[in-house]
Amino acid sequence: MNKEIYEVIKQRILFLEYQPGQILNENILAKEFRVSRTPMREVLYRLEWEQLVRILPRTGTMVTEIEFQKMMQTYQTRGEIEALVGRMAAEQITAEHLQQIRAVRDRCREMIERKDLKALAGIDFHFRNVLYDAAGNPVLTDISELLYRITFRMWYLTMDRGDWTAEVGSMENEIAETLQALQNDNPSATGDIRQAHLLSHIERIQAKFFGTRPNPDFGPTS
Repeated sequence: MNKEIYEVIKQRILFLEYQPGQILNENILAKEFRVSRTPMREVLYRLEWEQLVRILPRTGTMVTEIEFQKMMQTYQTRGEIEALVGRMAAEQITAEHLQQIRAVRDRCREMIERKDLKALAGIDFHFRNVLYDAAGNPVLTDISELLYRITFRMWYLTMDRGDWTAEVGSMENEIAETLQALQNDNPSATGDIRQAHLLSHIERIQAKFFGTRPNPDFGPTS
């Protein structure tokens, strides 16, 4: 699979440059990237496996819709995975990892004065990558990333629907509390914090969609 083409198309989908429900023409994409249809098809098959597109016979490739109920079910699953990532990261965290997280926290603080949705998302990407590296489990990373990508567009879609300062503050608080638990060498607390902040994330998203609170079944189980 052509990884460069895959990354470009994936980013276009995640950042809504390709809208949910939009039909992507394989031939047009192949011409744009100057490749034959075979490598383009491989990329689209991978994106279909990641549930970002659906290949429709005799129609083309459709960017998947953002289905609220499916997103909530995915978030529910993510809660357990995020807790595990937090615990494993805390068990193997290094001074270098901690320093990277402090730098990410400081970058996040600076975003309060500069509204940039993509940049804030990039901070979240960086923070998660540090935790993945600390956890040191590629299988867990792949599962967590898959679930994250499925739900990312819903977050990005709603990111601009509320108070920007509150959005940035929430992320800064998440990073700071996770950092504190990691510095305290407390795997259990780190896992609980990762899960609790995901619940708070779900609450904000649901409030922006419907003005309601989420089902309590989405809360932490530990």
